[in-house]
Amino acid sequence: MKKIVFLAMAALLLLSGCGQPGTTSRGVSQPPSSGLVAANQRPAQAVQPAATATVLPVATSAPAAVASTAGKIPNFDHIVLIVLENEYLQNVIGSAQMPHFNALAQKYVLLSNYSAVSHPSLPNYLALVSGSTQNVTSDCTGCFFNQPNLADEIETSGRSWKSYQESMPVPCFVGNIGQYVQMTNPFIYFDSIRLDATRCDRSIVPLTQLDQDLAANALPNFVFIMPDKCDSGHDCSADTADTWLNDMVAKLQASPALGQNNLIMITFDEGMKHEATLKTRGQVATLLISPLAQAGFNDSNAYTHYSLLKTILAAWDLPDLGQTQLSSTALIEAPWLAAVNKNSETP
Repeated sequence: MKKIVFLAMAALLLLSGCGQPGTTSRGVSQPPSSGLVAANQRPAQAVQPAATATVLPVATSAPAAVASTAGKIPNFDHIVLIVLENEYLQNVIGSAQMPHFNALAQKYVLLSNYSAVSHPSLPNYLALVSGSTQNVTSDCTGCFFNQPNLADEIETSGRSWKSYQESMPVPCFVGNIGQYVQMTNPFIYFDSIRLDATRCDRSIVPLTQLDQDLAANALPNFVFIMPDKCDSGHDCSADTADTWLNDMVAKLQASPALGQNNLIMITFDEGMKHEATLKTRGQVATLLISPLAQAGFNDSNAYTHYSLLKTILAAWDLPDLGQTQLSSTALIEAPWLAAVNKNSETP
């Protein structure tokens, strides 16, 4: 009888231990299981942090996120650089005085985070063609440099170039006269060009020669076009510069000499340098017009005048100049990557 009672009590103890999921066979309390069953029993909001991590805004910057395409800047037949004067980006984009510029910005590529590199004007022009301000801090006319420059590299590569200067009286003119100012003609500052009379007379010419070269289908590979003090917007109103620019772009695009494999770059040398509140070099509106770029594209990556030069050098596989060798000088790739990505999309 005692044996039967003992067995019954043991059975009861065993059953009571199995009925408590929170204890072990030793009767020690355990934390709730973190296994699959327990996870499935959790409310949905408990897994929100993991879901949020999959929607970070990385994908919204697709052009910048694409792997570098060194060597894939188009190898243009013609590159045209046009410079206007002394307007900040915010005074140009959306301005009723510059409807043609804004129409071009909507149709082609706007670099909306592009900055000049210095003040006053001349250091910016020098930066555009040599990758350095050459330590210039004024619009000097007697400061000349024995330094490498874009024109030298273009010729070494077997390509041609010309600087077309509005209101310049004769080829290779040195100094200021009337509406023409030397500071907007950066190539004249380099000894390798100015001191070679044949080369200088051939390559730094009045703007009137552009019509002759277009008519003869003799447009150089690199073209620098500079309006005079009025048409650049330096002395005259913004709408004067806007009308001049519109006529110039239309002329170039209508000419067979430009071809289809081309790039027209339009920028400003600097912002309004006489503004009392000026503390920085300032953003300037810059456009890229090319049938090879993504149409209607707003590129908000940070660029400078050095980036523009670096992109020209990359397109033609030319050696770096000054600041273009720095990794901090961004190459303008996004408009071309966007065009490639769009063209590769399946219908």
